[in-house]
Amino acid sequence: MSFPKNFLWGGATAANQCEGAWNEDGKGDSICDHNRAGSRTANTHRTFDLEIDTDQYYYPSHTGIDSYHRYKEDIALFAEMGFKVYRMSIAWSRIFPNGDEETPNEAGLQFYDEVFDELAKYGIEPLVTISHFELPFHLGKTYDGFLDKRTISFYENYATTLFERYKDKVKYWLTFNEINFGTMDHGKRINGLFNREYTETEQYQALHNVFLASAKAVVAGHKINPDFKIGCMLAYITMYPKTCRPEDVLKTQQINEKFNFFCGDVQVKGQYPYFMKRYFEKNNIQVEITEEDKALLKAGTVDYYTFSYYMTTCITDDLEKRNDKTGGNLFGGVSNEYLETSDWGWQIDPIGLRYTLNQIYSRYEVPLMVVENGLGAFDEVEANGSINDDYRIDYFKQHIIEMEKAIDDGVDLIGYTPWGCIDLISAGTGEMSKRYGFIYVDRDDEGNGTLDRSRKKSFYWYKQVIESNGENLA
Repeated sequence: MSFPKNFLWGGATAANQCEGAWNEDGKGDSICDHNRAGSRTANTHRTFDLEIDTDQYYYPSHTGIDSYHRYKEDIALFAEMGFKVYRMSIAWSRIFPNGDEETPNEAGLQFYDEVFDELAKYGIEPLVTISHFELPFHLGKTYDGFLDKRTISFYENYATTLFERYKDKVKYWLTFNEINFGTMDHGKRINGLFNREYTETEQYQALHNVFLASAKAVVAGHKINPDFKIGCMLAYITMYPKTCRPEDVLKTQQINEKFNFFCGDVQVKGQYPYFMKRYFEKNNIQVEITEEDKALLKAGTVDYYTFSYYMTTCITDDLEKRNDKTGGNLFGGVSNEYLETSDWGWQIDPIGLRYTLNQIYSRYEVPLMVVENGLGAFDEVEANGSINDDYRIDYFKQHIIEMEKAIDDGVDLIGYTPWGCIDLISAGTGEMSKRYGFIYVDRDDEGNGTLDRSRKKSFYWYKQVIESNGENLA
């Protein structure tokens, strides 16, 4: 079995990592705009500043790769590759600068009108993430983000504004990016909690309110345009037991349920799973969940399930005592001696993608999309300007082969949008040197460079993949 004829090949970005123009045309600051750069070499993630100090520090999202001004050039390059779909996000604070206004910023709405029109010119379907770690800073500072139920209404107003404005331009929507990060580190990226130390009850109450906001958006969107397809998006970290010791197997199951299954169950099935109810009871976590909330979650289930897949990890019951921990997308584990790792220590596991697709589909049986997948690596520009990223081509080739096998297994996989189809700033550190794209952007970790775009070897390879609908991987 090969890829379906209408398979959605494309690529993915996020506004806060590529747009720049952080305070232009009425845009307010988002929580991302308060992150100053970190460094892989110094092993530091970004520092979150309550007060922005551009005189002393570099904030990568303020300029990104300047796609706000260069989107036409970028979309033309996507079209040259043959994209069928482009996953992008809308910057919430570009539409509602503080997040709690009643009236939107027309300049922000007009910008995305122009982006969608440009995509339509080339026949590229937009896949829009409504909130991709871009909560308006004011909502976090003033309301403690989604801990305050008023933020649910602010999000609903924002989402409804988008649905009504773009009802004839956008079909595919995602409510929140990697929503399950709301279960970790108090969920600053998702829940908007950063003013103080928060209890676990507050963390999960805020996440519950995010679930309600998502459900309200689904209900509203389907009323505005019944043809809308509105999905969820999770960071899926596939986990294997480190050994066949029953303790390792049980620990893997427990972590997998809480991180990978909990949020999917709420958004696809419309209800809290039994294991989270028990977790709340055991840990005296008092989340207010009304009967009205339960009905809303049932009414606001998503149409399809999307996820990011970069790596797999191994779990053991003595994780804290180990000295062989591995890196990852905000989630660690221990090393797998059967896998190679990227320059950033992420374990590369193409076969794990097939396993993951089957694991998710067997649980939910709704259409799936892989909306983030890719290899962050150092790229070297040759003297003649070429970039021979065969390592990236091999990475994608092996993952596409496994996707095709999953389709043959019976999985309903409808699309694939590799992450960072154009080089952009890292979500974890703000670096540019960690490059994912098929398109090279002349920018360094300190924000220097021309921002000129150029095609990597993988650009031409992916073009032939799309042209052949996944058949020509040579």
